[in-house]
Amino acid sequence: MADSKKPQREADGSGTVVKALDVLDSVARFGRPVRASEIQAASSLPKGTLYRFLQTLTDQNMLSYDADRRVYFLGVRLVRLAQVAWRNFQIAPVARPHLDALARKIGLATYLSKLDGGQCVSLERGTPDVIAGVYQDVDRVYPAYCTAVGKAMLASLPEQARENALTMQSFHPLTKSTITDAQTLRTELSRAREQGYAVEDDEHVAGVIAVAVPILSPGGMLLGGIGVFSGDRRTDLAQLKTHIPDMQQAAADIARDAADWRFPDRNTR
Repeated sequence: MADSKKPQREADGSGTVVKALDVLDSVARFGRPVRASEIQAASSLPKGTLYRFLQTLTDQNMLSYDADRRVYFLGVRLVRLAQVAWRNFQIAPVARPHLDALARKIGLATYLSKLDGGQCVSLERGTPDVIAGVYQDVDRVYPAYCTAVGKAMLASLPEQARENALTMQSFHPLTKSTITDAQTLRTELSRAREQGYAVEDDEHVAGVIAVAVPILSPGGMLLGGIGVFSGDRRTDLAQLKTHIPDMQQAAADIARDAADWRFPDRNTR
């Protein structure tokens, strides 16, 4: 009897996983924070079943829930899993030699990041021959609204995708210089879009400055961003900005080599 029931238990477990993935897909398709009622309208699951899945996925950090706005969005755990897949199968291996070459040329560590929803994920680092500047771990998730690379990537999104990403920003004042409202950030992003790079001046971590450029496909799709940091104040923003042409060239080289991955020609978010 036990053996005859085993396939059914396995099937039930598989069905549960499929349903949970369907809920995650449903949230992702909205491309913005979404209310439970909207998820319910797009789902074939009974209301009670859907709410149990939402609770379980939130408990496991696959979804996040904003109680003030009563909305769900993709969680940090899912972002971490996604960025591991990204590192292993997409742009990080292509970018690595260019990051290393850029780091050796400018004498500072260089970082590759990806925008995932409203957050940045650090994917890879290029290391200079001599230790200098700011070093941080890869595989980190950090805000977009107060970092140079986050702003560079946000500025490169199409308007609707950018507005969706802005709704996911916490605007928490991490330092006295942090941007804490969407309209000020919009002005900053407009400037970054016009000049082709973004800056960070004591906004994320006190004493740390940075510049960053986006990596764009030939069709204008955002692939990622390259950031360079300094925290010792032996380098100021004006000096960091002198590296922007080299950073932009590295971004163009990465985009060229990434063409074999057959990214879409434009953002579809």
